[in-house]
Amino acid sequence: MTLPLLKIGAVLSTMAMVTNWMSQTLPSLVGLNGTAGPRAGTSEKITLFQSPDDGWQVYTSAQAPDGKCLCTAVIPVQGSCSRDLRSRQLRQLMEKVQNLSQSMEVLDLRTYRDLQYVRNTESLLRGLDARLRVAAESQRSLNTKSFQELKEKMAELLPLAPVLEQYRADARLVVQLKAEVRNASGRLLAIQEEMGAYDYEELQQRVLVLEARLHGCLQKLGCGRLTGVSNPITIRASGSRFGSWMTDTMAPSADSRVWYMDGYYKGRRVLEFRTLNDFVTGQNFVQHLLPHPWAGTGHVVFNGSLYYNKYQSNIAVKYHFRSRSVLVQRSLASAGYNNTFPYSWGGFSDIDFMVDENGLWAVYTTNQNAGNIVVSRVDPQTLEILRSWDTGYPKRSAGESFMICGTLYVTNSHLAGAKIYFAYYTNTSSYEYTDIPFHNQYSHISMLDYNPRERVLYTWNNGHQVVYNVTLFHVIKTSGEV
Repeated sequence: MTLPLLKIGAVLSTMAMVTNWMSQTLPSLVGLNGTAGPRAGTSEKITLFQSPDDGWQVYTSAQAPDGKCLCTAVIPVQGSCSRDLRSRQLRQLMEKVQNLSQSMEVLDLRTYRDLQYVRNTESLLRGLDARLRVAAESQRSLNTKSFQELKEKMAELLPLAPVLEQYRADARLVVQLKAEVRNASGRLLAIQEEMGAYDYEELQQRVLVLEARLHGCLQKLGCGRLTGVSNPITIRASGSRFGSWMTDTMAPSADSRVWYMDGYYKGRRVLEFRTLNDFVTGQNFVQHLLPHPWAGTGHVVFNGSLYYNKYQSNIAVKYHFRSRSVLVQRSLASAGYNNTFPYSWGGFSDIDFMVDENGLWAVYTTNQNAGNIVVSRVDPQTLEILRSWDTGYPKRSAGESFMICGTLYVTNSHLAGAKIYFAYYTNTSSYEYTDIPFHNQYSHISMLDYNPRERVLYTWNNGHQVVYNVTLFHVIKTSGEV
């Protein structure tokens, strides 16, 4: 009896030691010792997890000598911080620690329950031990009735065997848990050293403050001029060489649904993924079957509806996802279609719908303007053209184009070596040639659209779904007016 009780004591002592380590050591490792945040009114530049691969950018501001506030907002891709390697590793470790804690709680309850059982059988063991000792000294006192009683007492002790076996298994589990805790401790310490003076909780708070300041600045800034595009961030590799994917530019931030349309003509199948993570894994989606096939890849989702060009026509279609019906369709007068005026890559890309901070746009061309790009503001309810601009740029020489803040930006190629070469400003009806580098990683872009909600570029690049951060430059007066 002595040996099993010693094992029980060893298990409980080990659990107490590990639990004590968890309660005292982990808070300091994961940064639960709160530190003071940045002082109000100070000007600072914060760089968190900066890496050229993930495109994380920095928010800065400065005061000009003439009293104007010069503000540059470099927008990170939505959720880029949550996808940061160290942040993800730390969250995984925290989840592992939580699992370890839960396992130890279960182990504690099970050990306590089994210990109570052993204590209850202790008196039975002592009585049985005395009876056996008497029987061994004088076998003549062991009659049939006494022998039967002894067997019954022994039968009552049979459940003790699996309990002790469970103790042995729990002892091995505690050894395994101790090894996992030591491993987690080492990894947490390494991450803490790499992060330097910042702990995890403080980093989270600083990121939230940074994002709040950034969004507040953007609300104040409104629109700006494109001055740079980040390196590409590949979200997924799927589908054929041509296609389009997008999120709803008017949805609230909590709505992260992704729409996916593979192919550039005759397609009718639209996949709606619940979240970006579901899109990455290819899970949790519903299928919409359009009543009319599409042409090209210039589709856009705006306020719950899909806007696309009907195949073999210059008809614009507004398809409502919730009701699964076409709300309106209208011909874009004189717009070329069926590969009459496509982008340089072809693919029936005659009509390209876009959304920016100012609303819905259609980019196309006509015979009347000799194949040059026409930009038209479109009423999202009726699909009527509100106003049009002739940019003077030949559409067949453009790789792709996108709208930001009422400005059309055009790339000079859909292949490797492309750059953003031309900008047309609808607010002044003027244009300029630009030289903004654009890294075409997979060498064949068939869709390029700006999302004003997230302020990133969505791209379909040779069967890869890619995003780019954008750098917008703003000059703001002290009063806050642009």
